[in-house]
Amino acid sequence: MLNLLISFACSALSSALMMRFVTPNMWITMAVSAIVFAGIFMLMTRITMKKVTALMELAQRDMMANRGDKAVKELQAGLKYGAWQIYVKQQINSQIGTIYYLKRDFKQAVPFLEKGFVRNWVSTCMLAITYMKKNKTSKMVETFGKAVSANRKEPMVYALYAFCMDRIGERGKAIEVLNKGIAKAAADERLQENLALLEAGKKMKMKGFGDMWYQFHLEKQGAMIKKQTKAMTGRRKQVMR
Repeated sequence: MLNLLISFACSALSSALMMRFVTPNMWITMAVSAIVFAGIFMLMTRITMKKVTALMELAQRDMMANRGDKAVKELQAGLKYGAWQIYVKQQINSQIGTIYYLKRDFKQAVPFLEKGFVRNWVSTCMLAITYMKKNKTSKMVETFGKAVSANRKEPMVYALYAFCMDRIGERGKAIEVLNKGIAKAAADERLQENLALLEAGKKMKMKGFGDMWYQFHLEKQGAMIKKQTKAMTGRRKQVMR
């Protein structure tokens, strides 16, 4: 926000100086004023986002090193940039909420996810899933709806939405969601496969989405460990051969 206000102030000042010392021509003055505004706003936005990006990368490295608490503190320190640039605060809240969700600290995650950035489909879907687990179906549907509207071409948003609808006993609506996803997400094969499964009265299979699927904690931890153990055993057998 401050970036915007400073850019407007500089633009207004340049306009006044142009009218006073250079030319009374309104069109020339407006053109120069617009150039000044755009140039300063772009420069300040670039500086702010460079700082935010560095902060996000630092937090990501800490997460990879299993230092979640440190990552959260670093991100919270970056909330100050929200006063300078629009949507920065929401993006940081999404990241903090995601970290808590991954740690299964859902109580801590929800307030941050609720203040998150809707275009961050991962955090928005995490929020929707949390509502489902709390039996807040209407909020779940509303949140998934926002995720779909803001990320129309992301196949996994539709898959997660359909999976949750099927889990709460709304298979017909889950099928509708997948049909919409296939139409918007370039006929994704994983969506088509899961649509066929639901229409055949079977459960959806999400392994096609890889490790991304497991971060949403929709599969029981025991089942995940069993699959990982089976995969490791298979690899060992191949090595022995």
